[in-house]
Amino acid sequence: MFFVRKIALALLVMSLLFITACGGGTQQTGNSGQSSSTNTPATGSDSNNTNGENKVEIFSWWTTGGEATGLAALIDTFKKTYPDIEVINATVAGSAGSNAKAVLATRMQGGDPPDLFQVHAGAELNGSWVEAGKMESLNFLYEEEGWNEKFPKELLELISKDGEIYSVPLNVHRGNTMWYNKKIFEDNNLKVPETFEEFFDVATKLQEKGITPFGYGSKSDGDAGIVFDSVLVGTLGPDGYKQLFTGEKRFDSPEVIQAMETYLKMISFANKDHAARLNQDLGDMLLDGKVAMVIAGDWLNGYFTSLGKKPDVDYGFAVAPGNKGVYMFISDTFGLPIGAKHRDNTIKFLKVIGSVEGQDNFNRLKGSIPARIDAGHGDYDVYLKTQMENFKTHTLTPSFAHGSAAKEGFVVQEKDIMKRFLVEKNPQKAAQALQKAAEENGVSK
Repeated sequence: MFFVRKIALALLVMSLLFITACGGGTQQTGNSGQSSSTNTPATGSDSNNTNGENKVEIFSWWTTGGEATGLAALIDTFKKTYPDIEVINATVAGSAGSNAKAVLATRMQGGDPPDLFQVHAGAELNGSWVEAGKMESLNFLYEEEGWNEKFPKELLELISKDGEIYSVPLNVHRGNTMWYNKKIFEDNNLKVPETFEEFFDVATKLQEKGITPFGYGSKSDGDAGIVFDSVLVGTLGPDGYKQLFTGEKRFDSPEVIQAMETYLKMISFANKDHAARLNQDLGDMLLDGKVAMVIAGDWLNGYFTSLGKKPDVDYGFAVAPGNKGVYMFISDTFGLPIGAKHRDNTIKFLKVIGSVEGQDNFNRLKGSIPARIDAGHGDYDVYLKTQMENFKTHTLTPSFAHGSAAKEGFVVQEKDIMKRFLVEKNPQKAAQALQKAAEENGVSK
């Protein structure tokens, strides 16, 4: 059933791209809504929308933990400024966003786009929706709000194509964080591992004492993919990792095969029921002392804090083994689809998303850091403050698992290949399959 659903999603996305690329569409420019300062949302509640409804629909997969509370805070920020506009909070749960992406593809293909929808910066945005002619340019909004200097250059490049900017980044997540149980490490006098060699040494010692060293979940492709992303970067280095997606390095290279061998060895120290586990499960297992280490995105921090736990007190954090100085990032962004039913209200919501107030109210609860370089005010915890500093100084690499580094078609194939890899345990075969998928998706020759 899993493979059938994934194949159907891949075919749906590919057919969407073919149909919309042929049909295209004329992009609208300009803004009939009000402008605002660069630090706070605009004021007012009047609306001039295509169907006369004073509504706006925001589509995402944020349904649980810190992500749900962060989204609620963002909507509250909007409602304080625009109390007369009804906000439709359209969320789709499950599979780390895969279910939501399938629903989104159906709606976009059927001419029923949400007013604004969650999409990762990079290939997921550009390869799926910008190339298909489904998004309006937001250059006018960036000029009005003075945003061109408020977001990191590297991030703006990921949401731009041919000089046009197509979305507003709300946050930045780090994918290559290792979370660990502080009590287990202290009780066993263990040093947090920085390299793969140190990781396997620590894992062996923990296993000998009857402690499951590593928490791993493969029920969600995105969760499992985060671990493989980290191993790839730790093996190839940030430059070698990026070269995989420019065609300068092949996916069937010896380094990638080595990364797969390391990945398998790492999972050999994991909980045996990983096929039934999600990130949230792993977080609970870590807090309860059932596993000692977990590699996951920092949305796990949002989950921990939603339980009243404190970073560096109730749990520890470090960069994943082999990833020192590298920031594997994912950015959730929102754009303006062509044909949005409530275009003016959508523009108003995008202004709130891009404001300092909106970013701070959301990210403190979500467990992420603001995308704006001048945000980050208020009661951010020690983990998020650390990530704000690291984001400025570490080498940035886009996430493969979350569609920032490669188009959705390639990501879907990669996830299926890695699922089979966990069963077959044949690194060379999996690497060859990845190379073939890269060639099919125009990533490699």
